[in-house]
Amino acid sequence: MKSGGSLSIWFFIGVSLAVNGAVIFARGIYETMSPPPPELRVVLYDLHANVWWGGILLILGLFFSLRFSPARERARMAAKS
Repeated sequence: MKSGGSLSIWFFIGVSLAVNGAVIFARGIYETMSPPPPELRVVLYDLHANVWWGGILLILGLFFSLRFSPARERARMAAKS
């Protein structure tokens, strides 16, 4: 690897968002398939917010990870020179 190179912070933010989104989304799918008893449900349970937010975080994380990936940055720098 070339010394002095830098990685974009957005790549790591994307990885973090994607991992957290995948965990939240998976938990939301699990809760949808086996719901808690009615007396233990939160008020807005029927909206399935963890599925929606997990999916949004996963999509954003994948976008940032792919957009700012080190391989893509290397290709962009090689095209400049």
